[in-house]
Amino acid sequence: MRRFVVDASVAIKWFVPEVHHEAARRLLREGFELLSPDLVRAEVGNVLWKKWRRGELSAGEAVAILRDFGRFPLRIRTSASLVEGTWTVAERFGRSFYDGLYVALAVETESSLVTADLRLYNALRDDALADALADNLLWVEEAS
Repeated sequence: MRRFVVDASVAIKWFVPEVHHEAARRLLREGFELLSPDLVRAEVGNVLWKKWRRGELSAGEAVAILRDFGRFPLRIRTSASLVEGTWTVAERFGRSFYDGLYVALAVETESSLVTADLRLYNALRDDALADALADNLLWVEEAS
């Protein structure tokens, strides 16, 4: 079974039809183990809130997505177990602590990190951090 750490930029696309929606949904098929730190819940909620504020979603739609999110096949890891590795990423490579949680989880579980966040992808790909992730950093369209 192939294992992926998915960030919120991928998870939100399971629910909202936007660019890379189909690629993100391909990760939901059987044969993949999907992991995220518990931060993903707050980040997905924040994206939904922003979409509601811009009038892209109704409050009812946002709440329904938040309810549905819990039934998707995503193994959530507590951030508490990732703090040291996350700090190392943030300090050594200048990434945010938030981004570092996903990176630390991918490194710890020897998983591929999948993102649809172009800034994060480019920063990790171009950074020395690529050594830590080896060939396990994937753009959402590459992962499936």
